[in-house]
Amino acid sequence: MQKKPYFCFYYYIFTAFDMELDQYIAQHTSPEGELLEALQRETYLKVLQPHMISGKAQGRLLAMISKLVQPQYILEIGTFTAYATLCLAEGLRPEGKLHTIEVNDELQEMITRYIKQAQREAQITLHIGQALEVIPTLACTFDLAFIDADKLAYPQYYELVLAKTRQGGSILIDNVLWKGKVLDLQANKDKKTQALHAFNEMVTKDSRVENVLLPLRDGLMWVMKK
Repeated sequence: MQKKPYFCFYYYIFTAFDMELDQYIAQHTSPEGELLEALQRETYLKVLQPHMISGKAQGRLLAMISKLVQPQYILEIGTFTAYATLCLAEGLRPEGKLHTIEVNDELQEMITRYIKQAQREAQITLHIGQALEVIPTLACTFDLAFIDADKLAYPQYYELVLAKTRQGGSILIDNVLWKGKVLDLQANKDKKTQALHAFNEMVTKDSRVENVLLPLRDGLMWVMKK
């Protein structure tokens, strides 16, 4: 069976040209700053699965969106080493707060060290634990949220976050293209690929929101609550 042209296009990018394309995009994106450069370097030197870091291009997009929204409250699910956390914090109002949730307590020292170096201790609160347990305890109404954690739990995260997001607020969801695997469900029958495709379908059909799927890195879904 012949693959559709759009599938071939995306498959080509995700395999043959992904590194070259990433480098070109990074070269034509505003600087991330010395602290974020150091954080990314340390992540690749010391942390397992360092590719999970948002990186320069996506980080600058997160920062730009945050600056446009100018949020009072931000929620992040999946801190990892706090690269995206610090990018999102760039748009916080002076009195704003960012709540970030990370399940891996081994990353706590690194996260808190970089938050301190960024002088964001008063604005960023780190929660170590399960997001599905932490989110209901947060009393904030969020202006902006970023979901980048357990892919199989995306529908549960989405519902909890949407309920705590203000009208007109934005939710950003990472990895929704899953290395292009969502384009060929017959060849990729693993649970995460199937779950992410189902999630993308669910969001697109959700009358409570407007959404756009951006083909940046591994796919970023931008959702706005009506």
